[in-house]
Amino acid sequence: MKIELRNLTKSFNNKSNTINNLNLTIEDGEFVALLGPSGCGKSTTMLMIAGIYKPNSGEVYFDGQIVNDLEPKDRNIGMVFQSYALYPHMTVLDNIAFPLKQQKVAKEERYEQAKQTAEMVQLGHLLDRKPGQLSGGQQQRVALARAIVKKPKVLLLDEPLSNLDARLKIEMREEISRIQRELGITTILVTHDQEEAMTMAHRIAVMKEGHLIQYSNPMELYNKPKNYFVAQFVGTPPMNFLRGTLSSVDKKSNVRINELIIDVTDTLLDSYAGEKSQDVNVGIRPHDLKLENDGDICIEGTVSLIESIGHSQMVNVKVGNEYIRCFVEPNIKLEYGSAIMLTANIEAIHLFDAATGESLKKHNVETFIYN
Repeated sequence: MKIELRNLTKSFNNKSNTINNLNLTIEDGEFVALLGPSGCGKSTTMLMIAGIYKPNSGEVYFDGQIVNDLEPKDRNIGMVFQSYALYPHMTVLDNIAFPLKQQKVAKEERYEQAKQTAEMVQLGHLLDRKPGQLSGGQQQRVALARAIVKKPKVLLLDEPLSNLDARLKIEMREEISRIQRELGITTILVTHDQEEAMTMAHRIAVMKEGHLIQYSNPMELYNKPKNYFVAQFVGTPPMNFLRGTLSSVDKKSNVRINELIIDVTDTLLDSYAGEKSQDVNVGIRPHDLKLENDGDICIEGTVSLIESIGHSQMVNVKVGNEYIRCFVEPNIKLEYGSAIMLTANIEAIHLFDAATGESLKKHNVETFIYN
């Protein structure tokens, strides 16, 4: 099922818009995540796709047909919510089979389909149990099975993993991704967890205050963020930022950070060539900072915090009056307060206008994907 949202706007009680003129295309069989902080409008968008909310203006298309006036039951969708919403008095089998009962599928047939779906989500040995006898992960699998048993054309997942512990989140991420691939079903995930979005989705729509900020595949978002908001929201740990000043003279552009001067002529947007000076935020991912001496730029600082995470050490480094993070090998001996020299390649540097937040890096603007 191909889904298109055209000029979608939604407000409540005549207040400011929750969704502002949203345009988004989700291809048939694609897994898309709606990602953003609480209150950005991602759940409202999903509920308009489901038909639970009606847009104030704009259209929702399923395979080229407007569905604005279709009731949720007529849209052929399956939904999984943050609260599993299972029937506590029913067994696992009855919970899974319930949507088929509503469709008046014959008892023998609906139980057979429910058993097959239970096997798909590895619940075949728990069919006689009731929800209160299940773990959180098992309850989530029941909710997922109930959503897909009727073979919907669209699967909507509204923060389905937020109630699970870290280990179960990883298991369910893998499980949902596997089932989505096997069924080839168009799937939309609402989440504020960028790690969930990055690991599960084919494309991610980053939202802020009802607006679509960037719509790209995970690596595009990570490597080529459109603006400061996307850069600091996507990535674990988040991107480092240092305040700098951009100056351009005779078509040569430099950024000054304290005593460090970085030549950014080849990576800066052409529109910023010429004589000008402005404040910028200089971004660099923690994984792009190295202790080796073969980088294009060197950043000096002092060690302020060391955190061992097994495969590496995450080190907080004070640079002037600001702090950045980097990763170093676990066998390297570091001391608090000691001087440290970090290097990075110029390709790893991101520049953002301090006033507007927009990226000033050439390739970031040229490769965005919009629908």
